[in-house]
Amino acid sequence: MTLNELNDYFDAFLKNGDYSLDISKNGVQVQNSAPDKKQITKVAFAVDACLSTIERAAKAGAGLLFVHHGIFWGDCSTITGSHYKRIASLIKNDIALYASHIPLDANNPYGNNFGMAARLGIKDAVPFGTWRGMTLGAIGTLPSPLSADALVSKAFPEGARSLHVLPFGKSEISRVAIISGGAGDDIDQAIEAGADAFITGEIGHEQFHVAEENGITVIAGGHYETETVGVNLVKAKLEEEKGVECVFLDVPTGL
Repeated sequence: MTLNELNDYFDAFLKNGDYSLDISKNGVQVQNSAPDKKQITKVAFAVDACLSTIERAAKAGAGLLFVHHGIFWGDCSTITGSHYKRIASLIKNDIALYASHIPLDANNPYGNNFGMAARLGIKDAVPFGTWRGMTLGAIGTLPSPLSADALVSKAFPEGARSLHVLPFGKSEISRVAIISGGAGDDIDQAIEAGADAFITGEIGHEQFHVAEENGITVIAGGHYETETVGVNLVKAKLEEEKGVECVFLDVPTGL
């Protein structure tokens, strides 16, 4: 597939145009040398468009790097420092960059939040939680109640990682609200929605007492870890539907 074909493919279900208030420049952020002609036979997926993932994509022979966190946000940045190094590496290796921020958080079923809901076995998940007027999370009921420890194990089954758990909710958790990444401030929305537990990436000091006083369990699985879900679901979709070779580049921050 060419870059233009891949761009059309991703846009068809991620619907970038529905998220015009996102500060990320979603879609193709850096093109390759021939977007309408050059065949891309391998696509790399990663959470962040950092220099490490770009260089790993080049080493893997990828022609496109698909990420959740791109390199262009809001107003255009000067191409200096780390920004220069990333763009220079993309151009030197003729790798295109595609970013999907809020569209990938919100997508059902391929996004971070509905993907996490599916991992938990939640069948009735519906959109939940707004940011800048955009709904990006998911909320629903577990197939059977779980303890906080069991919920953590089901949400993050791959092994040890940095987790913060505030176990202030019910001993048996049923209703779960999910917003990946840095959504600690959205605990109030989870409380208002009647959630027994709130799964997010980061939680701050100021949310500790809010959780305790309102009797809600909070699981902060790490900004990075909660946002590996969507890129891997899109990776699997592309592999299955288009037969394109794909690779996930795991560059965890522990945060």
